[in-house]
Amino acid sequence: MARIAGVNIPDEKRIEIALTYIHGIGHPRSKKILADLGMNPDARTKTLGENGISKLKDYIEKNFTIEGELKHQRQMNIRRLKDIGCYRGSRHAKGLPVRGQKTKTNTRTVRGNVRKTMGSGKKRNLYELIGARPPLLKLRRGKIYELIFHNDRGNEENRRKEGKA
Repeated sequence: MARIAGVNIPDEKRIEIALTYIHGIGHPRSKKILADLGMNPDARTKTLGENGISKLKDYIEKNFTIEGELKHQRQMNIRRLKDIGCYRGSRHAKGLPVRGQKTKTNTRTVRGNVRKTMGSGKKRNLYELIGARPPLLKLRRGKIYELIFHNDRGNEENRRKEGKA
């Protein structure tokens, strides 16, 4: 296995794909590196030889920020945002989305609002849950004068008179 920037590059893969194993190098950058060096992107890593690998290693380390240095740079940027106390820094500190995403339905676990997958998340009325009808209130001058409960058949039974309750 070839080793570039402290990462083992797989031998059996095309060099264009193998370079993406390095943190900080994706497909577009991999294509650009190979085009600048004049290498065949379809060649396998094992067919490059020591000369090709050393050429790749020198070019990558000279022109790009990769691996540990890139991770350190990203951490320092986040720390700077937290230190100056800006909105993005406070979102990073709380572990919430930074770029304006909605949080009502997503990132529930981060906010501490964990729901089981049983329901849709919609809160329901107590009477809907037990399958009963709510009692009927008859009002006179803003005061309850009669409270009617319904039985299973829907008849008006169990009348209870409440005087100016």
